[in-house]
Amino acid sequence: MATTTKASSKFNVTPEQQASLPHFFYQQLTCKPKPVTGANLKGKTAIVTGSNTGIGLETSRQLLDLGVSKLILAVRNETKGEAAAANLTKGLRDANKQVTSRTSTIEVWNLDLSAYNSILAFCARAEKELSTLDIAVLNAGIGPAARCFNPHTGHDEVIQVNYLSTALLAILLLPVIQSKRQYQFGPSRMIIVNSEVSGWTNFTEVMGKTNNKPGTPPVSILAALDADDKDGEPVDMVDRMFVSKLLGQFFLFEIAKVVDPSLAIINATSPSWVLETEFNRDRDGSSVLFTIGKFVLSRVVANTAAVGARMVTDAAVNHGEETHGEMLSFQQLVP
Repeated sequence: MATTTKASSKFNVTPEQQASLPHFFYQQLTCKPKPVTGANLKGKTAIVTGSNTGIGLETSRQLLDLGVSKLILAVRNETKGEAAAANLTKGLRDANKQVTSRTSTIEVWNLDLSAYNSILAFCARAEKELSTLDIAVLNAGIGPAARCFNPHTGHDEVIQVNYLSTALLAILLLPVIQSKRQYQFGPSRMIIVNSEVSGWTNFTEVMGKTNNKPGTPPVSILAALDADDKDGEPVDMVDRMFVSKLLGQFFLFEIAKVVDPSLAIINATSPSWVLETEFNRDRDGSSVLFTIGKFVLSRVVANTAAVGARMVTDAAVNHGEETHGEMLSFQQLVP
């Protein structure tokens, strides 16, 4: 007989409810994230990764609306980043959507989460050039249809980008935050953009399982995730993306244990299902059925990127130490 966990006093739902599809679609259809207003980010510096499109771009726009003084667009493709910067500059406005004379500095920095050297160089540049680091939104991620392996590390590319490299970036930005601490008031904010899908995977790799025949000795979780497809059973790339998000949750819980929230409040949030994102860009056109189904369902259920980004901006400016090491969904704490 299955058991059901009672909801904690700080949550409105149980873990089982939070991980259920009916609850997700109910939230998606009935909850309208509130615009973030009232915060004043003048004098603050923010980094947003994956900020040339979708959630990253719209989060950047909202931070500018709140008056952030310096915005770093951390992108893999600098040409696209410059186009995004031009778009943001053209539309620069205050929280009331009125044209304003205030100025914000927007810079485009290269960051390729597929390469550790790029992450190291990015963090070294942040240490050298930034006077403060108040907000870091770790948004970049991938959800490809076809499996591939990172040419530098040999790891599954989804796990590499969405988990390993994102975790490394978070760890390396903390010394930057620490070194700039004397020049700012209050803790910095680090937001890991995650997803409700972290609760949708069976995570068979946790037992070291691969697609090998029964009797094969178990291997480590990472080795299981890196294992080649066996016996004509290809890796489910949708589930692999779910796993990458679950690992991100595990990382959040662990890093929060060793980072004092007086230095940095680290939380995760989900923009939920949105249109106008390139996260699944490699999956578009993978099949006629998928394309039609995605188009129809997304028009009924999904939010715009601007609405989804409200949940990221909310996590960055509206919450305090109670969210350290926690996950937010639709602007509420969830298990």
